Amino acid sequence: MTETIVFVLKGYPRLSETFVAQEIAALEKCGVPISIVSLRHPTDAERHPIHDEIKAPVRYLPEYLHHDPLRVIRAWLRQRRRPGFRTAWATWWRDFKRGPFSNRFRHFGQAIVLADELEEDCRHLHAHFLHTPASVTRYAAIICGLNWTCSAHAKDIWTTPDWEKVEKLAEMSWLVTCTEVGRAHLASLAPTEDRVELVYHGLDFSRFEPPVRLATTRDGSNKADPLRILSVGRAVPKKGYDVLLRALKDLPGDLHWEFEHVGGGLILDTMKEQARKLGIEDRITFKGAQAQAAVLDAYRRADIFVLASRITENGDRDGLPNVLLEAQSQALPCISTRVSAIPELIIDGETGLLVPQEDPAAMTLALKKLISDPALRYRLGQAGFTRVRETFSHEVGIARLVEKFGQSGSDTPLRESA
Repeated sequence: MTETIVFVLKGYPRLSETFVAQEIAALEKCGVPISIVSLRHPTDAERHPIHDEIKAPVRYLPEYLHHDPLRVIRAWLRQRRRPGFRTAWATWWRDFKRGPFSNRFRHFGQAIVLADELEEDCRHLHAHFLHTPASVTRYAAIICGLNWTCSAHAKDIWTTPDWEKVEKLAEMSWLVTCTEVGRAHLASLAPTEDRVELVYHGLDFSRFEPPVRLATTRDGSNKADPLRILSVGRAVPKKGYDVLLRALKDLPGDLHWEFEHVGGGLILDTMKEQARKLGIEDRITFKGAQAQAAVLDAYRRADIFVLASRITENGDRDGLPNVLLEAQSQALPCISTRVSAIPELIIDGETGLLVPQEDPAAMTLALKKLISDPALRYRLGQAGFTRVRETFSHEVGIARLVEKFGQSGSDTPLRESA
């Protein structure tokens, strides 16, 4: 009998997490049988074409327990008799006492429903993200007597308390993460260093055809043909868009440019208001969330890509932003910050430009440098294109995941009888 791996996701499908969908689609093509469980329903108006390629069935757990109380109660009545339930309850109780309380209630309720509704052929649970999805997966795995594993990314690594990371790493079979800085941090908390492995997401280059990008002569001197600056990313604090807008405001007045932002997010209206107050709103177009075809077209029309990533007060930060990989796959010269794993991709002065976070003056200088030097833009864009193609193809990472999931299946304990 074919045995299924259940992927537990916080939300599905999501435009901001197409790297997860890319991974699932590629694993399916390699013959890995997958079922998807999502803790939340989708909220994006647009849908990425890759989601239509995925064959895995999708099941949604109760997003809030009071929305489906009978489903939760029925699951509890059945699952409380299982030998693993007491251990899961004790584990949850220790976590609950350390907070946050309301979220912990929901995590355990979702875990009970997950355990109750698992496919009979499920042999393995895999959580994408180390915070909420890993908590739900952990409790369900204990109830069912299954091994579980995890993929960690960015915010989930840096905003999860160390005590929680230590305990989860001790219980899971293995964890992969997509940056070396994340791997080193988690390996320092794991019972053995080999519990954690670096596996870059990379890009599926069959979805990003090589660009036909010619050297342009735009240098900001022609008002009728302004230089095009692009950023793609959610309007959230860690993306540093307030810093970028201040940097754009301080560009010399005789330079002609236009800025396009693609992405939705909680602070999008705040960004628009800031642009208005800075007096640059007439040079900016806010596109909102867009489907992949529109995003790819934006990369190809732009002259410069910029992302002002930062570490926020609560520790949230980017890992290795896929948008930088995508921009470089289109030979688009990039400016970003020395945050997290971005220097693992961009070599300053060779394949792009890096500036300190929270430094609008440095960002302004980098923008001015690329605006006024078309030859430098072309050289950095071509070098970035070569590096991302040679180093960040998703095929290597997918092959490693197929191997790891195959190894996990060989020693998975038998499920207990309900």
